[in-house]
Amino acid sequence: MEKFTRLSGTAAPLDMINVDTDMIIPKQFLKTIARTGLGRHLFDELRYDENGAEKPDFILNRPGFREAVILIAGDNFGCGSSREHAPWALADFGIRCVIAPGFADIFHGNCLKNGILPVTLPRPLVDALLQKAARGANARFTVDLEESIITDPDGEVHAFTLDAGQRTRLLEGLDDIALTLRNADAITAYEDRRRPAAPWVFRDAAA
Repeated sequence: MEKFTRLSGTAAPLDMINVDTDMIIPKQFLKTIARTGLGRHLFDELRYDENGAEKPDFILNRPGFREAVILIAGDNFGCGSSREHAPWALADFGIRCVIAPGFADIFHGNCLKNGILPVTLPRPLVDALLQKAARGANARFTVDLEESIITDPDGEVHAFTLDAGQRTRLLEGLDDIALTLRNADAITAYEDRRRPAAPWVFRDAAA
């Protein structure tokens, strides 16, 4: 998983509450288990009309926001079904950070597993950042996870908090497998102790 330390770029304002995972990546695109290629279907029903043409009014189709790396949204972002394809689609599009007043718990966890930083801030502050983000490509934001701060286009600094373990996970680029492998020596030692007493448990592995 790619490490997250410091991110600077354009933020796309999506002032909508209760954005669910089906809105982020519709169900017809869940057939794949690949983490790449889903970015073109991110917010598919909002971005495209029935003929597949872009809707010019949608924020990610507007000049200045096509290269956004941050998304600022309303409360309860990522609600609905627990599909991990939602953060896959965001990451494949290029979104590495989502700022909102609140997130659905499972979506929040899935973001952390896929190198996306979910930042929770008070609604009044999010409202102010939405207005600043609406200025377009020249309104650059910087998100510094090491310092746990966001610097907005006016140079104002806003602190945020993240669980220490989750913060370490992102800073070091550790997904679930990488976290497990940090204990590889202890796992091997346990297997070595266990094998003589229960050789049948390891028969297939040895084969």
